[in-house]
Amino acid sequence: MLRQFPAALKLYDRALDILPNDPDLMASKASIYKAQGNLDQAAKSLSQITTRTESQSAIRTKVNQLTLERNYDEAIRLLQARQAQFHFGSEIDRGLNQVLLALTQRFAGDTAGSKATAEKARNTVTVRCKDQPENAFFANLLSLAFAILGEKDAAIGEAERAIKLLPSSKDNLYGPGFEENLALIQTIFGENSRAISTLTRLLQTPYLSPLYGPIPITRALLRLDPLWDPLRVDPVFQKLCVEDQP
Repeated sequence: MLRQFPAALKLYDRALDILPNDPDLMASKASIYKAQGNLDQAAKSLSQITTRTESQSAIRTKVNQLTLERNYDEAIRLLQARQAQFHFGSEIDRGLNQVLLALTQRFAGDTAGSKATAEKARNTVTVRCKDQPENAFFANLLSLAFAILGEKDAAIGEAERAIKLLPSSKDNLYGPGFEENLALIQTIFGENSRAISTLTRLLQTPYLSPLYGPIPITRALLRLDPLWDPLRVDPVFQKLCVEDQP
């Protein structure tokens, strides 16, 4: 979280000596390589993660890796197989898988498929939000479903609600991640300046990213991730990507 990645990699190697081939450890190690922009090493760490892997976080990391590689077809195949074959421990895990699939279909240019999947995700997560209206993580996930459906007001409203439910002032571990999500929602709807302002601040903030796992956002991730493609024409964002990491 402090972006002290060389030290973190050494500790993950020690952990893997104790628990070899643990999927969560391998995925976390891969996340660090991704944060540094080293996709080749990240892919090696994720080579044993498949549709049958129990860990939802490991699958999410694998999908993110494929997305950064712009290998959308393989990411969609993994998520669709997961949706069809895997017994999810909770409906919210199913909803997360649906949101990831909808996002990936959007990247691949399948607008109709993306919206159909996002509709399923919205229905899944809405039920959980009604059951637990004070759950910031559910609101955060629902905001993404609304965004993929093109429902701007609802998407921004849920993203802002998540921030209010768990602000950074109360939780500096997860709170900034909800601000990152709002920046993504703003990017989707063309509010580029507001998104870039938030990302600039978050590059100096230690936290856990909801998009990238046990790491915060980095300049390498901004360069690589198609999520931020709409910002690339902005000179301020271009500078944000090429400066040395803090």
